[in-house]
Amino acid sequence: MRDPALAQLRLEDRHADRLGIAIARETGAALLVAHAPRALLDLNRAEDDIDWDMIEGGRPKDVNPVEPGQRSNARARSGLGLVPRRLPGSGEIWRGRLAPAELAARIEGIHRAYHAALGGVLAQIRAEWGAALLIDLHSMPPLRAAENEARAPVVVLGDRFGASCHTVLVGRALAHLEGCGVPAAQNRPYSGGYVLDRHGAPQTGVHALQIEVCRAAYLDRHLAEPGAALPAIAGMLAGLVRELGAEAALLGGGEGIRQAAE
Repeated sequence: MRDPALAQLRLEDRHADRLGIAIARETGAALLVAHAPRALLDLNRAEDDIDWDMIEGGRPKDVNPVEPGQRSNARARSGLGLVPRRLPGSGEIWRGRLAPAELAARIEGIHRAYHAALGGVLAQIRAEWGAALLIDLHSMPPLRAAENEARAPVVVLGDRFGASCHTVLVGRALAHLEGCGVPAAQNRPYSGGYVLDRHGAPQTGVHALQIEVCRAAYLDRHLAEPGAALPAIAGMLAGLVRELGAEAALLGGGEGIRQAAE
């Protein structure tokens, strides 16, 4: 990396795994943590979301170019594709290009392995409970309040504008956050990405909801290390997961399953 400290800090969902671990410990929810950093490969991007300008030799002849209007192409060209290339305000991340064999190894050993494992767990939960709920936990930089907002959102819920999750789950999540006094928004500016596109299928009982948590809410003032508020934020999110898990169980199989989930 040209500037490892800055690039890693900006690319990471900094210490979001600590939130996830605390939530899982408190609720008993299954937890899958990606240990491959986003700088190595972004699991929230599709396999073909590649900026070929950063790969030695460029795009192979047997790989068709992505259509100009496709969303993945726009992300890759902005520098935030499957393997990030550049950051706004910081320029190029890497000193050199990536070897094709290294890219292929990352896709096979990280991307496919992660999503296969995640898909398997969701299928198992759905088969047992009649429904499964995936919470895709991320962090976000501090946002600015919009013109009609008294406070900037601390949590942003993404459901791909209704495509990845039943509306009743999003409604309950927003109500829970409001009851906790946590400013929240839905789908703006983050509606979710490849994880929700691939795994969210509410019509078959698999619901996927992305949760973005403001880093300033649980990190120190440098947005680098865990802050004093991390346990409280984790506790609030654990309460949210309990409510959504109970609601998802109700969607899958009725009141008896809901009580078991609670």
